Amino acid sequence: MSAPAPSGPKATPQRKPVEEQLRESELRIRAFWENSPNLIFLKDKELRYLYVNREFERALRVDREQIRGKTDHDVFPQEQAIAFQTNDLEVLKAGVPIEFEEVTRQEDGPHTSIVHKFPLFDAAGEIYAIGGIVTDITERKRSREALQHSEERYRNVVETATDAVVSVDQSSQIIFANPATTRTFGYQISEMIGQPLTMLMPEFMRELHKAGFQRYLKTNQRHADWQGVKLIGLRKNGEEFPVEVSFGEVVKDGHHIFTGFIRDTTERKLAEEKIREQDAELRQVLDLAPQHIVVLGPEGSRLYSNQAALDYYGLTLEEWRSCDPRRLFHPDDCERMTDGAHIKVLSGSPPEREARLLGKDGKYHWFLFHRNALRDAQGHITRWYVAATDIEDRRQAEERLQHENVALREEIDKASMFEEIVGSSPALQSLLNLVSKVAPTGSTVLITGETGTGKELVARAIHRRSHRASHAFVGVNCVAIPRDLIASELFGHEKGAFTGATQLRLGRFELAGGGTIFLDEVGELPAETQIALLRVLQEHEFERVGGIRSIQSDVRVIAATNCDLQAAIAAGAFRSDLFYRLNVFPIEIPPLRDRKEDIPLLVEYFIDRYARKAGKRIRTIEKSTLELFQSYPWPGNIRELQNVIERSVIVCETENFSVDESWLSRALPATESNRRLDLYKSLSTQEKEIIEVALSESGGRVSGPSGAAAKLGMPRSTLESKIRSLKINKVRFKTAKPSENN
Repeated sequence: MSAPAPSGPKATPQRKPVEEQLRESELRIRAFWENSPNLIFLKDKELRYLYVNREFERALRVDREQIRGKTDHDVFPQEQAIAFQTNDLEVLKAGVPIEFEEVTRQEDGPHTSIVHKFPLFDAAGEIYAIGGIVTDITERKRSREALQHSEERYRNVVETATDAVVSVDQSSQIIFANPATTRTFGYQISEMIGQPLTMLMPEFMRELHKAGFQRYLKTNQRHADWQGVKLIGLRKNGEEFPVEVSFGEVVKDGHHIFTGFIRDTTERKLAEEKIREQDAELRQVLDLAPQHIVVLGPEGSRLYSNQAALDYYGLTLEEWRSCDPRRLFHPDDCERMTDGAHIKVLSGSPPEREARLLGKDGKYHWFLFHRNALRDAQGHITRWYVAATDIEDRRQAEERLQHENVALREEIDKASMFEEIVGSSPALQSLLNLVSKVAPTGSTVLITGETGTGKELVARAIHRRSHRASHAFVGVNCVAIPRDLIASELFGHEKGAFTGATQLRLGRFELAGGGTIFLDEVGELPAETQIALLRVLQEHEFERVGGIRSIQSDVRVIAATNCDLQAAIAAGAFRSDLFYRLNVFPIEIPPLRDRKEDIPLLVEYFIDRYARKAGKRIRTIEKSTLELFQSYPWPGNIRELQNVIERSVIVCETENFSVDESWLSRALPATESNRRLDLYKSLSTQEKEIIEVALSESGGRVSGPSGAAAKLGMPRSTLESKIRSLKINKVRFKTAKPSENN
């Protein structure tokens, strides 16, 4: 008989290799978890943490022992924890992996990550845990596909890694390689298992690796792991390429297992080369720039100057770095631009400065210096970037403008003296008495009165009798200037402040410096310009359009209007605080119909003036003409009288002056004048109704000859403003037909 079959104990050696293989597999997986650059975690079905790897512990500043058994609500803010648990429940319910992008806030700022969560199944096919891999893509978004979905247990983590993962034993034989290794090196996994790791290296590195590996094993002070070692890899087709290797070692039962993560950095190398090329291109661009561009160290040391600056000085880069900086600046500018304290106070000094630089031709040019600081994450200055622009032409232009300003003032002063106020009526004498009293005081004056009563003439009289008479009188008709240009006209603008601003322009307030500015039709100023004018009256300063520097104003303001400002205030079209600033000394000019005794004097004055201008001689005035003038209500006041006489002188062929009566009736219908006067007098209580009537009569039209603005005798922009402030719906009038009288 044959001997009996071996009993159970004798079969144990046959299972041992399998157990060792399982332990080695577990060690490989554990080594991967602990050395993975990704965050890895496991949770049970109650969503309590079973395990987190070293990277999870480091990135989130948590202790893995303290987090075990806790839920996301114990670790993360409530909103974030709810989102995490929602994803976990989705995995438990569907039984399939999910992948999504999330943003978390850590101590060093927000981090963007790709999160891969997957279920783990027991032998019965039931889910007993959830695994997760978090890949930080903050610094570099991965261009490859996200981690592949897999239902395999722990091995899936390795097989879906985007980096090559290779495990070797202590003889440097490959015992594991993931699919990414095939993609990186071109070998099939079966071709690599059992082969030396040196098959993935070029020939010149193999002996170095063998010697270094043996030395690594023998030393008593080995590092637990190595991160980011830059080496050269070798593909199956013989191509060499740059790699970045991170590996770690696990020792168990005397066996050494080394697991490495190998990243192909070819694209990064190409990107770095591209950056170097771009740096070279940028340097070339800077050298071609017309501005002087300089880079200084945090303490002011000279690091770089572009070619434009070097050519201007006639120096090389090394000569510029080593030369005495005082030789570059004008003596008057040298101390404030080169003293030792200059860099220390740069942070608190204005970002722009002007100084003169000495060129290689021995001449000085004015430059505008603009500096910016580059700071690190802690806010410390690491570089100063200074750009200097040649402004010599601008400086010369400013000097020319100053000369032109003086000439303009002289011209304005001459033009302001040719007219005189004519008349002897009590109303006019009362007016002149007020002028003589307010003129020397320097107070702000508000002149009111109907159109054509001579408001500018009164303003000039105030200026000529003031202490500012030797300076300019500058008049501005606020309604004659487009609303979007009025601020530039009054306060000036800087070069480039808006399209068409090709050079610096001084505004009327600067032209009137030391003198008087006359703002006619001040009630038509836009709201934003009213605010700027209020600042001038309150603080005596303003800024040019597009400028940042405050300019002091020494100007007397005289304003005039023919509209009811109180009604405009009630309608929201004029600021009450500006009104009280302007209305320091009010003067109301009486209409011509209230000073009829002045009409004969005015007629003689204008006849003489226009007859001499036309080269004619007029000796007498028809009595009927004079009676007609005194009986006519003159809705256009003195301006209408002046125009009628000028036209009559032009057509007069004798020495006897006469006027065609029909001219007066066509000049401006009295009914229209009365309507306008009634409007201004009743705006405070009936303004809305009057505007609505005008809109109804014009079929909802605002502009045009038959529009509401023409009917009311006011500018279209003013009426539009009143319509908005009074909340009038002009659309509802467009259904009505215009009045037949239109």
